[in-house]
Amino acid sequence: MCWNPKYAILLGISTIITYISGLLIGKVNIIKNVHRATRLKKIIVFASFASNLGILFTFKYLNFFLSSLNTVLLKFHILLTIPTFDFLLPAGISFYTFQALSYTMDVYRGDIKPVKNLGKYALFVSFFPQLVAGPIEKSKDLLYQFNEKHYFDYDRVKNGLLLMLWGFVQKVLIADRLALLVNTVYDNPKNYKGFEIIIATVFFAFQIYCDFSSYSDIARGSAEVMGFRLSKNFENPYFSKSIKEFWRRWHITLSGWFKDYLYFPLGGNRCSKLRNYFNIMVVFIASGLWHGAAINFVIWGGLHGIYQVLGDLFKPVKEKLISIFKIKTDVLAYKVFQALTTFILVDFAWIFFRSGSFTYAKITIKNMMTFNPWVFTDGSIFKLGLDEKDFLISVIGIVIVLAINAIQSCKSLRLELAKQNLIFKWSLYLVTITSILVFGMYGPTFDVQKFIYFQF
Repeated sequence: MCWNPKYAILLGISTIITYISGLLIGKVNIIKNVHRATRLKKIIVFASFASNLGILFTFKYLNFFLSSLNTVLLKFHILLTIPTFDFLLPAGISFYTFQALSYTMDVYRGDIKPVKNLGKYALFVSFFPQLVAGPIEKSKDLLYQFNEKHYFDYDRVKNGLLLMLWGFVQKVLIADRLALLVNTVYDNPKNYKGFEIIIATVFFAFQIYCDFSSYSDIARGSAEVMGFRLSKNFENPYFSKSIKEFWRRWHITLSGWFKDYLYFPLGGNRCSKLRNYFNIMVVFIASGLWHGAAINFVIWGGLHGIYQVLGDLFKPVKEKLISIFKIKTDVLAYKVFQALTTFILVDFAWIFFRSGSFTYAKITIKNMMTFNPWVFTDGSIFKLGLDEKDFLISVIGIVIVLAINAIQSCKSLRLELAKQNLIFKWSLYLVTITSILVFGMYGPTFDVQKFIYFQF
């Protein structure tokens, strides 16, 4: 409400609608006529989804739909002035809408009982650590925690603060510094070519990861300080050896939401191959639209769907080649090759995600094809928004993130840190905090970089 009081009304409406829908489903469950009860529950779920998604559509997608309609009509030489609306996208609307709708579906499926306490349910929808950018919590994972008694626990508070500290490192030290170079290149793609764009694209891959992962870690850490457990949203995604694995590791809670509430209801993989591919494409195009009302987001989602479909189609060919050339698949070199291939595919798709428009994305891809290795020797790479010192810090930051991810794939760093002696631990804490203060991107002279996922 400090940001915009009007849009708090939308959060209230979404909360009330889904709260009442849960109570109504609970009332319908006592009806002995199973056929009538099922029909009524479907009507209630439809009304809940239609009203909530209607609000989301109005504020996030209406202008995109109207402008697209205008474009189509012009193709047929139909001049029709369709007005657009100047809506400011409410912060977190995509996140809390999906979280509220998951409650309706969970009650409908019988996974949880309807919540009668409006205050506790409202707290579930508007839980402040993860309200504006997730993780998107399922009702069965979070609601019951509001009935638990919470006590002060030193180790729990310390672990929560450590997770928050790592979040601050990712955001202030790494992501916001990378953003300076990324913004310079991607805001004016016509002015840059070849390796300049490649560097910016690689940097964006780590910028968006560190930016989004940092918010999730700060959210999880602050919730843990208070005694609440939020879902993990990232699991070393850039070590994935396939696109399918990438989506099991990236924005895990959104992937889980689409799998449970869209992919499985469509039939999942319990159907023909063709239908399964259709389901995959629907899910990824919907995911692209969820991220933004623009054609470049649809292409980004569609690309990930195509990656998965082609990966499945060519799987027999891949296995045949492995057999013919006797390629060892259990060695490190092969796994590194898989991870690099996956990263390249993911990073290419990020071009559409980051570009301001589809036109900009086409310019970026076209200019990227230029071969200009001299940028590494003539100092050009230090004129992209970062000087030599900050460029070096950025590269070191990326290496640190990859190293931490590699270690975390084997063991819990927080558990390992707890085993160390007091002097080592406090030295590490102080060095980390000092690094944030000395090398962090903040202050009156810095253009504050909001969390990227606030816009979704």
